[in-house]
Amino acid sequence: MRRFVSRRYESEEESAIDVTPMLDVVFIMLIFFIVTATFVKEAGIDVNRPDATTAVVQAAGNILVAIDAENRVWIDRREIDLRAVRPNIERLHAENPQGTVVIQADRASTTETLIRVLDSARAAGVANVAVAARQP
Repeated sequence: MRRFVSRRYESEEESAIDVTPMLDVVFIMLIFFIVTATFVKEAGIDVNRPDATTAVVQAAGNILVAIDAENRVWIDRREIDLRAVRPNIERLHAENPQGTVVIQADRASTTETLIRVLDSARAAGVANVAVAARQP
């Protein structure tokens, strides 16, 4: 009778599943997804963009500049002075030389502010500058 009990204990021991290899694979996949993820930078505010029938969907720009209805300029969720637009764009463009600048201007903002931001971006050495619009 004693042999029967020991066999039962041995069979329970053999049926245990080792999950260590599975955890290794899960952690490797987690590290892979964290390393390869692209992080989206936002300008910092919601902008009511104007409609344009010729608007083209473009890959997300690396440098987003937003102009709100009160003509305040935002970069990386920070409100900045209009005179500080060029140095900020130069710094961000130095980090990513292939990056483009996308200006998100509110439809209530003035054209003067938009042109000043556009000139600052071009003066910072960025060749690709786009103005964001919605498709109707």
